[in-house]
Amino acid sequence: MPSLDGKVAFVAGASRGIGSTIARALAAEGVAVAVAARSEEPGKLPGTIGSVADAIATAGGHALPVACDVTSEASVNDAVAATVSEFGGIDILVANAGVLWLGPVESTPLKRWQLCLDVNLTGVFLVTKAVIPHVRARGGGSLIAVTTTGVGMVEHGANAYWVSKAAAERLYLGLAADLRDDNIAVNCLSPSRVVLTEGWQAGGGGMAIPAEMVEPPEAMARAAVLLARQDAGGITGTVLRSEELTN
Repeated sequence: MPSLDGKVAFVAGASRGIGSTIARALAAEGVAVAVAARSEEPGKLPGTIGSVADAIATAGGHALPVACDVTSEASVNDAVAATVSEFGGIDILVANAGVLWLGPVESTPLKRWQLCLDVNLTGVFLVTKAVIPHVRARGGGSLIAVTTTGVGMVEHGANAYWVSKAAAERLYLGLAADLRDDNIAVNCLSPSRVVLTEGWQAGGGGMAIPAEMVEPPEAMARAAVLLARQDAGGITGTVLRSEELTN
């Protein structure tokens, strides 16, 4: 597999949870990482872009904390521009920013439905749109959207979260064909089981998860590192589950 040393990654939603774990794993492979998220200051959930960037630097890696609201095109463009200014380009995107809402459709407030679409779908669109020209300029690279196994769980009903993630998967499956000639791999990655991130624990509605259904975030990080090594000549145009990819 090609080395990632010297590459640059933009990781959206990197202040905690899966995004933070992926950012640290990429940095350990020699990748300079833009740690992008809204969390500049401590809030209800632990983790900030600064704390993640500091942890990467302490471990000997290179990281840049960049404030980024993925629902704002101006904020996304500014964050991407800051990354390119600092590191000279972008080779890898991990579109991980997301919000969780698992309530049934009939009791879902419109603002929650819209928030899921704004963050989980439009946010992926905006960061991907902003990053593509820079990845193309490097002669190829890898785009990764973090989705969910819930997309296929139709026997469990409907909710805004799964709908928004399903749309993001369709976006990336089509984009893989569009970017093949630019040597850019485009893939979706989801946990094989449930990762009990801070966001899940805050928004999971008290759902009890059996121990055998819990996956450590490091499994997602290993899978993301593997996908980050791809270009259009490797794995592309797929929806992959973390443990299936790395086992």
